Amino acid sequence: MNKTTICFDLDGTLTDPKPGITRSIQYALEKLGHPAPGEDELTWCIGPPLLGSFEALVGDADAEIALKHYRDRFGDIGYRENELYTGITETLTALGGHDVQLLVATSKPTIYARKIIEHFGLAGFFEDVCGSELDGPRADKTDLLAWIVAEKGLAPAAPAMIGDRRHDVIGARNNAIDGIAVLYGYGSRDELSEAGAEHFCARPGDLLAVLGAH
Repeated sequence: MNKTTICFDLDGTLTDPKPGITRSIQYALEKLGHPAPGEDELTWCIGPPLLGSFEALVGDADAEIALKHYRDRFGDIGYRENELYTGITETLTALGGHDVQLLVATSKPTIYARKIIEHFGLAGFFEDVCGSELDGPRADKTDLLAWIVAEKGLAPAAPAMIGDRRHDVIGARNNAIDGIAVLYGYGSRDELSEAGAEHFCARPGDLLAVLGAH
């Protein structure tokens, strides 16, 4: 394959999803009669697969029901309650001038990820939006990236994975992909470093230098 493939995480990397995700979690908890923590207390839920977060919040027995309530609100309102990080559009535009293909690689269900990408007018930058299925497959970033490598016929170690949480870095490492960590999202430098990240970007524009596209 001639083109370098660059995979972008969605939440915490392309967009800041805090209001939509945390308010939808609050809605789900309230529907089940659980106390709802404040938005700032729920930021740890941004990035990892949500079923696991709900298992921690309400227990295994009610986690799938909570996830359903979450999706009821998120699919109607929550996916629009976020915003692009400053500099993302300019960075994607600059990358588009190079011989690369861009993919979205997110644990979020594909159906929601595509709605978000289209809502913010980013669809033209990406060859595909790759996420999980509603019933669970590919929610784990290692599994998702393995599927992308196989589905797209990518050469080993050819792609780069850009993300803000340890799951992105670990998933990349487990698939012999170069993991690039962004520090403007929801993962700390310590979290990302401990996961094995070697490249760090404080702002979207810093990605151009790390990717050699400056």
